[in-house]
Amino acid sequence: MKAPTGRERTLIALAVAVGAAIVLYVYLVEPLQEWRQANAELTPTREAMLERRRLQVAQAPVLAAELESATKRVESKVGRLLKGPTPPLAASELQTLVKDLAEKAGAEVRSERILSLVDRGGLQEVPIEITVAAGLRETVRLLYDLERTSKALTVQDLKVRVVAVGQPRDLLTTFIVSGYLLPSAAAQPPGETPKGPRG
Repeated sequence: MKAPTGRERTLIALAVAVGAAIVLYVYLVEPLQEWRQANAELTPTREAMLERRRLQVAQAPVLAAELESATKRVESKVGRLLKGPTPPLAASELQTLVKDLAEKAGAEVRSERILSLVDRGGLQEVPIEITVAAGLRETVRLLYDLERTSKALTVQDLKVRVVAVGQPRDLLTTFIVSGYLLPSAAAQPPGETPKGPRG
C-alpha cells in the first residue's frame, strides 16, 4: 500500500476536522443552547414563584395574627359544645339541661328519646326528642330558654297539639333538641358511620 499523498492527507484531515466539529456541535453546543433556552423560558416562572414566596414571607406576621384570632374564637365557642367525652354522656348532659329548663319554665316532661348521631363536618350532632305538657306561655318560655342557654343548641321539628279538646290551654309539644360534640377516638367505634335522626 502506498503512502497517502499530500492532497489525500489534507482531505483526511479536513474530514476528521468536520467530523469533530459535527460531534462537538451535536454533543456540546446544541445541548448547551437547549439548556439556555429552557432556562430562559423558566426564568419568568421562577421569578413569579420567588415573588409569591416573598409575599408569603412578608404576610407571615399578618397570617400568624389571624391564626391566633381564629384560635381564640374557636376556643371561645368550644365552651358552648357538650362536654361528652362520648355521645351517650353528651346526650345525658343534654337531657339533664332540657329537663332543668323545662322545670324552670313550668313544663312537665312527658317523654324523651335519644336519636342517632349525625356527622356535621367535624362536629357530631347529638339529637334528643322531647315531649312536654304545658300551657302556651310555659312552652314559649322553654323554647326561649333553650335558645338563650350557654350551650349551642338547635330546636327542630316542632309539633304542638292540644292535650284534650275540652282543655285548649294544655298543649303537648314534641320537638328535637340537638347539641354538638367534638368527635374523639373514643366517641365512635371504628367503622361505624353516624346516622340521621329517626322519626
